[in-house]
Amino acid sequence: MGRRVRWLGLVMILCFTLVLVQLVNIQFRQAPALNKSSDNPRTLVGRYDNQRGDILAADGSVLARSVTATAGSYHYQRVYPGGAAASLYSDVVGYSSILYGTSGVEYQYNGYLVAHSQPARSLSQLLSPAPKTADNVTVTLQPYLQQVAQQAVARIPSANKDAAVVALDPRTGAVLAMYSNPNFDPNPLASPDAATQDAARYTYLQPDGEGFVPLVSLATQARFFPGSTSKVVTSAAVYDLKPGLIDFSYPSDPQNSCLKLPNSDKQLCNEGTDVTNSIPCGGTMVQMLPASCDPGYGELGIQLGGDLLSRQAALFGYNSVPPIDLPGVVPSAFPAAAQLTANQAFLAYSSIGQFDVQATALQNAMIAAGIANGGVVMVPHVMAQIRQSDGTLVKSYTPSVYQRAVSARTAAQVTSLMQSVAKPGGTAAGVGFSPSLNVAVKTGTAQTSATAPPASANVDWMIGFAPADSPVVAVAVVVPKQSQTSDGAGIAGPIMNAVLSAALAHAAGS
Repeated sequence: MGRRVRWLGLVMILCFTLVLVQLVNIQFRQAPALNKSSDNPRTLVGRYDNQRGDILAADGSVLARSVTATAGSYHYQRVYPGGAAASLYSDVVGYSSILYGTSGVEYQYNGYLVAHSQPARSLSQLLSPAPKTADNVTVTLQPYLQQVAQQAVARIPSANKDAAVVALDPRTGAVLAMYSNPNFDPNPLASPDAATQDAARYTYLQPDGEGFVPLVSLATQARFFPGSTSKVVTSAAVYDLKPGLIDFSYPSDPQNSCLKLPNSDKQLCNEGTDVTNSIPCGGTMVQMLPASCDPGYGELGIQLGGDLLSRQAALFGYNSVPPIDLPGVVPSAFPAAAQLTANQAFLAYSSIGQFDVQATALQNAMIAAGIANGGVVMVPHVMAQIRQSDGTLVKSYTPSVYQRAVSARTAAQVTSLMQSVAKPGGTAAGVGFSPSLNVAVKTGTAQTSATAPPASANVDWMIGFAPADSPVVAVAVVVPKQSQTSDGAGIAGPIMNAVLSAALAHAAGS
């Protein structure tokens, strides 16, 4: 009996020792990690109970702020001024939700926006740290340009008004405007009431009549056939990578106006399906780009070759996630060189932005900005600066080069071609650009077979910049799900005109 009692005692001592070791482990060794864990309810409460910093537009107007909560168990709630009008900035600002986390700038700069310890700037601050505070983030968005983009999209003549507009400063990469329709009001997602958040998220995840989801940005997270805007890439490849083709000329023959595609029983025609209804076109790039000659550029792409065309697309950023400071951005897609080399019909279609070429509005804005900036594509960005609540500068954005897409000489040559697009004989001649704008643009009208209504639709594009001799803004406009009789000039052109005009007027007055 005594032996059993001794063994029982040893077991009890061992158990108490293990409990003591675990208590020491939790209280001292694991305590810092547990305190910071996102699964710690106290940490979660603290995260949302602490006031977040403001998000400000370029002109200083408040896009997001925290206010004292009037309901629920938290002290503060996030609000986005303007009520439903806050949807104007939802592509960039995003939301901060207790249930669903953060998106946009709210996500990207969360570490600055939540209350955190500030670096000590004196011995007294080092010895007696100040309370945790949040920083304020100023973004590059220009409210006047956002509003112009929104109003121009609302004037799309068709019933389908889903679209995206991206405007960049080509010299710095700053995002001056980024607007998508559909969009969402972030206020319900920041409500202290869980049911309100649930209902809002459910609503924002439902496709609209055109098949697009409000929580998915058409500017950065949706890809479309770029159509003839890709002829800018093809032209750049000729000038920069195979200059022997600069004088290539496609014959304009009414009796033989369609390109018979190799490896295919199809033919590529200009605004038609066969020689009976196509519009003859041809000449060198000087004639072909303004008129947007499909068979001529198809043959030019074949002569250029899959390796060079794919390389040029990659130099502009295709097949890579754009290095913008926003989450969830998707890469644009360009077919692999081997695939294009194996089938020259695919190569012809890719040279005019069809086949498997897919671009976001952001990507096409970067292409326009690269040409505008002498061939150098700058890193696109939305953060301008971050300051402490007392105004002390924490961080400011320094413009940086993403990559050189083409030489300065090539950029100048492509600019000249794009200027002709808005002149008599060019596809954008009827848009009504003021000569004082001195625009350089390229239209795009991509044919697509869609499953969502309308069953067969066009994707209408325009990319461009102004003034051509000293660009201050580069823009891409995409309007999907348009009728088969529409084109980029008629649908995207007025939006481009409005945004370029407003940007240059603002630049002249500043």
